[in-house]
Formats: sequence, structure tokens, C-alpha cells
Amino acid sequence: MDTVMEGEALEMADETTSSPTEQHAGSNGYEVVHSKSPVFYDIYERKSELKHQTHYCPGCGHGVAHKLIAEAIEDLGLQDKTIFVSPVGCSVFAYYYFDVGNVQVAHGRAPAAATGLKRACPEKLVLAYQGDGDLAAIGTAEIIHAANRGEKITVFFVNNAIYGMTGGQMAPTTLVGQKSTTSPWGRRPANEGFPLHMSELLSTLEAPVYIERVALSDNKNIMRARRAIRKALENQRDNLGFSFVEILSPCPTIWGKDPVDARRWVAEQMIPSFPLNVFRDRKLELPPDSAPPQRPVSEVLEIRKEGVRGLSAPHPHGFEQLAIKLAGFGGQGVLLLGQLLAEMGMREGLEVSWLPSYGPEMRSGSAHCHVCLSTQRIGSPLVSRPQVLVAMSEIALRKFAPQVAPEGLILYSGDKLPEDLALPTANVISVPASRIADKLGSAKATNIVMLGAMLAETNCLTRESALKVLEAKVKDCALLEIDRLALAAGWEFVNHQAYAGAVAQADGFAY
Repeated sequence: MDTVMEGEALEMADETTSSPTEQHAGSNGYEVVHSKSPVFYDIYERKSELKHQTHYCPGCGHGVAHKLIAEAIEDLGLQDKTIFVSPVGCSVFAYYYFDVGNVQVAHGRAPAAATGLKRACPEKLVLAYQGDGDLAAIGTAEIIHAANRGEKITVFFVNNAIYGMTGGQMAPTTLVGQKSTTSPWGRRPANEGFPLHMSELLSTLEAPVYIERVALSDNKNIMRARRAIRKALENQRDNLGFSFVEILSPCPTIWGKDPVDARRWVAEQMIPSFPLNVFRDRKLELPPDSAPPQRPVSEVLEIRKEGVRGLSAPHPHGFEQLAIKLAGFGGQGVLLLGQLLAEMGMREGLEVSWLPSYGPEMRSGSAHCHVCLSTQRIGSPLVSRPQVLVAMSEIALRKFAPQVAPEGLILYSGDKLPEDLALPTANVISVPASRIADKLGSAKATNIVMLGAMLAETNCLTRESALKVLEAKVKDCALLEIDRLALAAGWEFVNHQAYAGAVAQADGFAY
């Protein structure tokens, strides 16, 4: 008879996350089997010479916590549906170990990223795995607001009362009297304040459905941690709401203790300060009709499979991906122009992204945005080599023209190019967009003139799509009519007067 000796296996969990299957004959006739969950990769590619072990220190609690999470995912049959979100900390390389969907995020931002992932992919199991410095310091606002909204994610909070990865500074959870590199006399409440109790803090909120604190101090408490981790994942599987498991964990290296003493320190010092408890376990009763309507993007944007409603056929896009940079200064409608292009792309069935960048000034400050239009999934919203640059100011032209890809397109909102400007090998069109917009009755339409010019030159999207988006966005009837004329004027300028040498004729052009 083959039996897994559960207690012994868990005592060695920090090793078995990284060891191949081993079998040993026991003196009592049973077999002790140490095996690695299939939720872990067979080998770890981070370091070629250490492909069968993790980077965690001997006795570190991360290995145990990883094993418990992996076992729960395996038992629940959720490996193919799991997205593991790991931020900065000792667990930063979790994506080398867990054979699931992995997203690496900035320090403290795991709950925010997990929120976006869960809302975009509600059928997935999204879990955030954070340390005390990450969650309770730089990420305090993120975790509180995610919990308060009742985001249907699972958060595992590994609390070892110290900054482990960066050298042992005092953490928000460092105990009173505990010494660290930044509290060499011990934590003093009068100077550094008291340690934060995150489970108790979150339990004051209405929305969380499950909050429990467990510890990795001995086999009994490890069994309790296993049950808590499984329950937190089951809650998300059953669509119940926000679950939070705080795991008191040893950090032998930074504490300066051997692994056995480190576990004893968890039991004797951490648990009295952070009592183990189930702080919340209930179903959330929301007021009737409080949930927002869930409608697909196609319905919101009135899109049919064949394209924009009212069009006879979808536009034949002549590209796989078109990278666009729009630049100028605040007040010119640069960011709005990017939003219009992105929504036009959605209406035409494309994958789109829009990434803004702007200074603190409401007016006259630098502003630009990146827009990607693609027939395939978009890997990054950042545009470093634009195929199209729309420059609404001379400063923007000088700054971004050198970035344009060879044989790309530059549309400049000006009568003519600066004489001293050295241009790359790109096609350049100067459009007197401001003068055209003024003649139509509103300088606000300058960006729409440039939109029309871009559509005419690239044929990337249709004028019909642009009109549909403008009708949806612009509620002022008079301004909408000017925008219609501006779109047509930009289009006709490029089609009939083409390049910068014809700008002198613009004043006599009939709109």
C-alpha cells in the first residue's frame, strides 16, 4: 500500500517544490512519497545550473506556501484557468515556477492588475501573491480599495514581518521591539508606530467574503493553512467575492536564525502579535439591482459582425498592425484624437490600444498618445517606431519625427515645415489645419481636420466610422456640424492638394 505521509511531506514542502519525485521505503512498511505538483514546471529555466530548485533560502516559507497553492489548484482542476499575479518581492520569480498564466506587475500593484484581469476574464481564477512590504506599504491603497469593491479575486498575503529581498528593513508588520536595518533599537511605537494588522483592517470593510490568518509554524498550522488556501480558491471558483488569506511565514536568512528556530519564532513571537483567526466567512448580500449591466463591447458600440451598423460591408484593412503616434500640447485635442481612432478601430472589428502621456498642465503642456490598430492581438501599447506621426505642433514634430519608421508618414499641422528640420526617410504632408478649422468656425476642430487628412492618406479606417464616433461623442449640434465639415476638409485637402508645396493655395480652396 502506497501512502503519502502528509505531515512529513509538508515539512519538506520548501524542497519538494523544486525536487523530482522520490520514493523511500519506511521502517513501518509505508512508503513516503515526495512529489512535485504538475502545477509547477518540470524544470526552472531562471538559472541554467539550478534547474531543479527554486531561489528561496532554506527554511523560507514561500516554498511551503507555493506547494499548498499548487496542490489546491491541482485538486480543484483549475490549472488551465489560473492567472498568477506576482509583484516585487522575494516571490518575484514565481512565473518561473508556476505552470499557469503569469503576470508580473510593479511593486504593490497586484490587486489593481488582478482587478483588471478578473474583470476582463471573469471565467479565470485570478490570484495575487504578495509580501508584507509589497501589500501593506506601497500597496496599501491598492489592497484596501480592491477589498472594498469586493473584487472577485483571491489574495495571498505572506507576512514575515520584514523586508526580505532588499536587506531587512522594517516593514509595516515588523513587531514592536523587533530589530531591523532601519530600526536597530527595535520598533518603537512612539517613533515608528505600531505594526499594521491587515486582516483586522480589511475585516472592517463590508465587501470581503472571506478573511483568515494562518501560520507556517508547525504541521498542525500548515494543515490549517492548506484548508484556508483551498477555501479561498473555492470561493472564487464559486463566484462568491473577495478572499484574503494572511500567511505568517518564517524568514530565516533575514532574521538571522536557522530554519527550526525561525519556525519556532513564528509560533512564539508572531502568532501572539498576529492571532490566528477567521475574521470573515460569509456570503455577500448586495442590494437588489446594484450590479452594473454586463453588456458586450459590440452591443455598447452598436457593432455587428459585418462591421459598423449601416455600412454595407466591413472596410478592407491593408495592414496587420498600424502604429500611430499623435503629439502636440494640452488643449489641442491630441488625446481625444487618439481615443477617436481607437473607437473607430473597435467599430471596424480591429484590436486596438490607446496609451496617453501628458504633463500636469491643463493647457500648453506636452501631450502625446500611442495608438495601435491591429488585426492580431497587441503585445504592447507602447509605440517606439511609429508608422504614422501626427504632429500638432513644431515642438512635437522636432521631438518625434526622428522616431518615425523608414517610409512612414508624418502629418504636420502647419503651413510649411521648419527650414532647418532634418527629416528622416518619411513621407511628409503639411496641413494648415488651424487655418482650415478657423475658417469653418472653430479652432476646436483642428484635430478633426488632421483626422480627415490621416484617413485620406492612409485609408486605415473609414470616414463613415469617424462620423459614427463623432455623432456618439459630440453632443453640441453646432460643433458636430463643424466637425463633419472639418473631417471632409482634411480629407479633401490631402486628396486634392497633396503635399506641402500646394499649401499656398489653401486660402482659395472651396470647402
